[in-house]
Amino acid sequence: MAEVTQLIHHYLRHNKRFPHVLCPGCGHGIVLGSLVRCVHQLGLTKDEVVLVAGIGCSGRIAVYVDFNTVHTTHGRALTFATGIKMANPKLKVIAVMGDGDALSIGGNHFLHAARRNIGVTALILNNNIYGMTGGQSSSTTAENCYSTTSPYGQQEQAFDIVNLAKAAGAPYVARSTVLHVKLLDRILATALERPGFNLVEVLTPCHTQFGRKNKFKTNVEMYQWYKKNATPIEALDKLSEAERAKRTPIGIFVEENRPSLEERHAAIKARLADGAPS
Repeated sequence: MAEVTQLIHHYLRHNKRFPHVLCPGCGHGIVLGSLVRCVHQLGLTKDEVVLVAGIGCSGRIAVYVDFNTVHTTHGRALTFATGIKMANPKLKVIAVMGDGDALSIGGNHFLHAARRNIGVTALILNNNIYGMTGGQSSSTTAENCYSTTSPYGQQEQAFDIVNLAKAAGAPYVARSTVLHVKLLDRILATALERPGFNLVEVLTPCHTQFGRKNKFKTNVEMYQWYKKNATPIEALDKLSEAERAKRTPIGIFVEENRPSLEERHAAIKARLADGAPS
């Protein structure tokens, strides 16, 4: 058995049914592999990691890995993650969500988790659609794209997850695709090492619900689209304004150091315990 396969098997729950439920060509398994490599690289034990997931295809990741896991209701992964982190700040808490879970149903929680700078890594698997629940438009479905709820083309403006996180005050904001695996490993490992709220967006294809309706003949064509259009932010300056508008930037957009909510909360508790005035 290959070394990388042995590593992934070490972190999987062997009493779960395999192969997994994900469709052929889905990128979610690549994100799972990256998460396992990062946890192993950082030397975290299984008991130190808590993976909180909402509803959707991304939620299956929490089922397969042998960490502390919580499978919550739709859109509520960050609320559960916030409670876990405040109750036990020593834990490494990761909220894995899809775009519909994190930004449509759970959009309000996303904004406030970023604003509070709670020590959670928000890992958002953005496939631009509600994949598991029927292929409805999500808040990241681009204008004029087709879905089961937009048969004549999406009329609403889509959220840009990176810009949304920046505006909400997140101190670490990064994006990759499942095709750019080395970048994904690097930005996710960095996020897991940092205190405070860390946002990692991963563009991952859903050919079953999105690609087929939007002129991608195969799932391979969706990966080819990432190869053609995803551009490191360092390379954007070399492009014309018209060309930049066509590209999807990837890389690290924000990397700042600020005290996390749990650190500030602990400081207040310590001050009050010493009898200092509140």
